[in-house]
Amino acid sequence: MSTREAAVTTTGVRERQVGDVGLGGHACLSFADDAEQRRVVTEYLSAGVADGHRVLHFADRQAPATVLGWLEAAGVDTGSAVARGQLSVVTADESYLASGRFSSSAMVDALRREVDAGVAAGFGGLRVCGEMSWALRGIPGAEELDEYERAVDAVFREGRASAICQYDARLFPPDRLDALDRCHRLSVEQPPLHSSALLRLVPAVRSGRHCLRVIGMVDNRTLRHFTAALGTARDWPGDIVVDMSALRFIDVAGLRDLADTAAHLGGGRRLRIEHLAPALCHVVRLVGWDRAPGLTLVADGATT
Repeated sequence: MSTREAAVTTTGVRERQVGDVGLGGHACLSFADDAEQRRVVTEYLSAGVADGHRVLHFADRQAPATVLGWLEAAGVDTGSAVARGQLSVVTADESYLASGRFSSSAMVDALRREVDAGVAAGFGGLRVCGEMSWALRGIPGAEELDEYERAVDAVFREGRASAICQYDARLFPPDRLDALDRCHRLSVEQPPLHSSALLRLVPAVRSGRHCLRVIGMVDNRTLRHFTAALGTARDWPGDIVVDMSALRFIDVAGLRDLADTAAHLGGGRRLRIEHLAPALCHVVRLVGWDRAPGLTLVADGATT
């Protein structure tokens, strides 16, 4: 195990807070509750209006009036923004699916034209945000979605536009969700449960399951924050993943907290610890904590 104490000051390579998805960004939002969707969409679109960008939102499960209501509650004068052509909230069905089918190449071309038109009209850039749940309704061409997500990235790399694509983890199968997430350069990160120079504890949705990313060190200086985050995670529905891929150090008390949390999940739920260093897995097994009810231990590099 490593005992380095370098400060934890940055997020992962792909993960970004919504406020950090600027022009040039193409990010995936995997969410499992409406409140998280509302928070990200509201912040992203509101900032676009404030920054003088052209803002497009493609709705599907949420009605356009609902999204406009989110923005108005956040203080955005949506009537004025719509009137001056800065803000447009429409459904996917009445826009790029109006022909009754989806075409990857046509959608990429349409977005490029939107970028050109927005810049020509004097806006500082284009922000696009869309619910992708339409892809599960058997619409012809939906099988091109992965191709589209990869191809459209070139439009955003030009630096004049950005996008957040919304994928509802309650609707998309876990393996499908993972594949679509990998089509994006960035992933929208939820607000951390704790963030300090030594430890960041960040909730996420991975493969349709709630996940807690542990970044940094768990020791006597940070243990209470780690314990509190595990307590929060116990209230999440379903199985829970604890991602240790960015862990630098964890002491025995922290490992015991993991076993205790798993033992008290109940309801047949499991706590799955992923990417734990082999030496730490050995410690867990040596003291018998791997036999705690509800605990699944996956060493770093293992596939099951």
